Amino acid sequence: MSYFLGEFECKLDAKDRMMIPVNLKKQLPEAEREGLFINRGFEKHLVIYPRKDWLLLLDELSKLNQYEKKNRDFIKYFTRGATEIVPDAAGRVLVPKSLLDYAGIGTDVVLAGNLNKIDVWAKEAYDEQLDNEPENFAKLAEEVMGNKASKTNE
Repeated sequence: MSYFLGEFECKLDAKDRMMIPVNLKKQLPEAEREGLFINRGFEKHLVIYPRKDWLLLLDELSKLNQYEKKNRDFIKYFTRGATEIVPDAAGRVLVPKSLLDYAGIGTDVVLAGNLNKIDVWAKEAYDEQLDNEPENFAKLAEEVMGNKASKTNE
């Protein structure tokens, strides 16, 4: 499994293509060969997954009981708009207009590594999100990760 690091600012061209920044492209060696998938995020942003990680997600979804409406709804909304993207010879990917509209992305974009995926944000929305960092990040870290240390020491 790959993990992505860094924040990268880029721009969409007039044809809704985005150049993958060189330092991020170095973290995606299999992308040109295997392709990527782009999808809606839970917040108003997009998410890029390497093929193998996207397929693992689909495997998880396929195990949900599809006789339950909430599971069907989740699958439908989670996969809505999912699109395979393959970088062209110049390293650009075409982002579907429907996904750009969903995320409110215009010209300025931020790509942010987020574990095994890459978040795609409208620059303004990304900056706003960072401006809303919790007052006490240390407290949040303790609440989210604090129990992990004791479990790994057992």
